[in-house]
Amino acid sequence: MTPMTTQGDNQRTTAPPARSAKRALVGRLSWGLADQAASSISNFAVGIYVARSLGVTAFGVFSLAWVTYGVVLNVSRGLATDPLVVRFSGVPGASWRGAVARSTGTALGVGAALGVVCLAAGLALGGRVGPAFAALGLMLPGLLLQDAWRFAFFAAGTGRKAFVNDVVWGIALVPAMVVAAHVDTVAAFVLAWGASATVAAGYGYLQSGIRPHMAQARGWLREQRDLGYRYLVENVSLSGASQVRAYGLGVIVGVGAVGAVRGAELLMGPFLAVLMGLSLVTVPEAARVLRRAPHQLGRFCLLLGGGQAAGALLWGSALLLMPNRLGELGLGDVWHSSSHLIVQITLSVAGAGLGTGAAAGLRALGAARRSLRCQLFASACYVGGGLGGAAAAGTAGSAWGVAAATLSGSAVWWLQLRSALREHHHNPVPEVRTS
Repeated sequence: MTPMTTQGDNQRTTAPPARSAKRALVGRLSWGLADQAASSISNFAVGIYVARSLGVTAFGVFSLAWVTYGVVLNVSRGLATDPLVVRFSGVPGASWRGAVARSTGTALGVGAALGVVCLAAGLALGGRVGPAFAALGLMLPGLLLQDAWRFAFFAAGTGRKAFVNDVVWGIALVPAMVVAAHVDTVAAFVLAWGASATVAAGYGYLQSGIRPHMAQARGWLREQRDLGYRYLVENVSLSGASQVRAYGLGVIVGVGAVGAVRGAELLMGPFLAVLMGLSLVTVPEAARVLRRAPHQLGRFCLLLGGGQAAGALLWGSALLLMPNRLGELGLGDVWHSSSHLIVQITLSVAGAGLGTGAAAGLRALGAARRSLRCQLFASACYVGGGLGGAAAAGTAGSAWGVAAATLSGSAVWWLQLRSALREHHHNPVPEVRTS
């Protein structure tokens, strides 16, 4: 009788915390999905609105500015916010607040410095492209600060605040886009997009009560240099590869080809937006899994990557069945060029989704050297496949080359994660800091 009573008591004692932990995990992931949905809707709406308003060539110019923003965004994430989510997820409030002040200050500093570079480049270029880049330079500080708040909130496990912040951006975007449509230039749309993000960045300060400390950016970079600089190279190689491919495609095939590819990516928008901001949710959660149940990390990453890949394939299949009139309603003239790329883009996004599961695991493990190797390999394949395909078979060839490169890169990510998990099992090294 006594052993049975003790066992029952233990079950009653331990079950509630387990259920509570699962509910907390589901809650954080749910807010992450909600936030990504809000971000996806905003990005998708901007792309559709601009595509319909400007046509394929001007939309290609807007896409070049968008890709450039992606490079700068990844510089900021590598230096400022990726180390934050790896080392300050779920730490005491005082440690989190101090880290967020330094991290957001770093993001703001990156935006100001690279904004000046973009502004100068835009003024020097002139023509169609120059004004778009000049406008982007003015808006970069607000854009990067808004992104940094999202990382900070997810590191604290308060994804609801990140969701609300993205909703504020979406609301501010509506009147800004209406005004831009009256001006009807690429630069006006870039300014509208960035100004609405700046509104959300200001609201992030009200939500957190934390003032970004740009003066402490140097100290943050010094403290996080073992991760930050590797993540910088890794992130920039990713977005830089996209930029090189976009510029190269424009030279080899024409600016219209860049617009066609961007249009096809817009059709996969919900999944691409999730992939771009994936570390907002998955790296903090993977770090928590690593601390609480290290043996579950591989399974967590597999479910994460496999779920995204399956979702991308289902979405792409639905797009293939979509009537032409609906595509024309959404993308206008861009639809005719983009609809032929749906299969290739779907495979690319599915491969990337599978790979991001492994990438989240490597980030949580702090295996910066391994993740850097993976990203450099994937980026080299991306550029080679994208430009080689363009030279061989135009826009469609470029899309097929990128699809093959993405699937190959995903395989390398998983091989490296398997090795890193074995390494961690034999020699665990904690990566979370509390000061």
